[in-house]
Amino acid sequence: MLSFFLPKDKKLFKYIFVLAIPVIISNTSRVLMGIVDLIMIGHLGASAIAAVGMAGMITWTFISLGIAFRTGTQSFVSRRFGEKQYAKCSIALRNMLLLSFLIGIPVTIIICNYIDLIISLFINKTDNIETFNLSIDYAFYNFLSLFFLYASFVFQGFFTGIEETKIHMKATLSSNFVNLYLNCGLIFGTERIINNLDGTIFSIFSNLWSFYYFPELGVKGAAIGTMVASIWLFLHYFLYLFKSSIVKKFKVIRMSINLTMLKRQIEIALPVAIQETLVALSLSVFYKIIAIIGILELAATQVVFRIMHASFMPAIGVGQACSTLVGKFLGEKKPMKAESAIYESLRGSFIMMGNMGILFICFSQYIIPIFTNDINVINIAIPGLRFVGFIQFIDAVCFTLWFALTGAGDTKVLAFVDILAHWLLFIPLVYILGIILNLGYWGAWIAFALHLTFIAGYTTYRFKSGKWKEIIL
Repeated sequence: MLSFFLPKDKKLFKYIFVLAIPVIISNTSRVLMGIVDLIMIGHLGASAIAAVGMAGMITWTFISLGIAFRTGTQSFVSRRFGEKQYAKCSIALRNMLLLSFLIGIPVTIIICNYIDLIISLFINKTDNIETFNLSIDYAFYNFLSLFFLYASFVFQGFFTGIEETKIHMKATLSSNFVNLYLNCGLIFGTERIINNLDGTIFSIFSNLWSFYYFPELGVKGAAIGTMVASIWLFLHYFLYLFKSSIVKKFKVIRMSINLTMLKRQIEIALPVAIQETLVALSLSVFYKIIAIIGILELAATQVVFRIMHASFMPAIGVGQACSTLVGKFLGEKKPMKAESAIYESLRGSFIMMGNMGILFICFSQYIIPIFTNDINVINIAIPGLRFVGFIQFIDAVCFTLWFALTGAGDTKVLAFVDILAHWLLFIPLVYILGIILNLGYWGAWIAFALHLTFIAGYTTYRFKSGKWKEIIL
């Protein structure tokens, strides 16, 4: 059993991490910024935590479309990169940028005009007026940056596909610093920051927010800060296109697109778009069911989900690196090499996620209080995080194999099965166990583990079948 965790191809194992580590750092830093937001917002009360949690899930329902843009870009770019058709890599980039523009702008306009109605589908205004209003504030400003986020996903797919993962890392880290600075200033305001830090060893840092007067905006401030950071991320990616080595090799400074390739990219991306949207929507429904159980349970779930999301980053980083190598090796007509890359990626994911699980099981009582000082929320969230620790290996399988198979272009069947798992298994089980059988919070989390196990089982079967090796892009 232990021999499985030892790399069989040490050179390939090492190169996976050369590609993965910048992605892990960038993705983790992005999530950590969200966690920092939550820590800041946690001091505003349970209603603020619940509002950001619900609004965050609703906005992610639409933001998750960006994953489809990334997949439609990365799968083609990595395949063309393996074939050494570098000019076609930039065509794939331009194709998806155009598509992100055509979809992102109208969706942003429509959603911002009907934000009240969308929020009302998930939060009862009469029963939770404060949470409802705070959710609107948070969601509205997040949606304003939707197009920039879609385009950033496209850039991420391109740079990862050409094995320039350090660019992804640099762009993400820079936007995260912008997010941290603005969120701190706009949540608490200049006066509160100075008053709280005055007389402490951190008082010198208060000068960072004294160059400009920041109003104390609370939850709205967090949303505005995140919006500006998202726009900054887009601009940073865009500027990297003009790097001399990129311009010379990939000929990105052109206006041409390829409609035949675009059509095929849409065929690959569309199942992912439908999948990610419906899966994200199912999580919003999950949050709504949790809200029925109780506002404290909703706040605790938001805390646990944020921490759990951070724990996914190692597996996602390895998965994205694996996706690039699978596409590249298939482009080079080396399917067995692609298979080896998947096995080595699984080993890496198991090691990292296993360590994360141990951390959650053993130290949850120290982790949860970082995010909230509400003792009732803490008491609910601690055992929830321990439970999450026991399912980290399952997460490792799900994420690594999903990225690996989508890198090969195997999106249709995976999307169909994932949608069924969420809507015919996950959501019904959450309601049955949590509400009907009155297991509450624990019923919901048991349902989460069961549906995750099903997805891990199917992706393993799909990988073992070898059908992904035969897909033509």
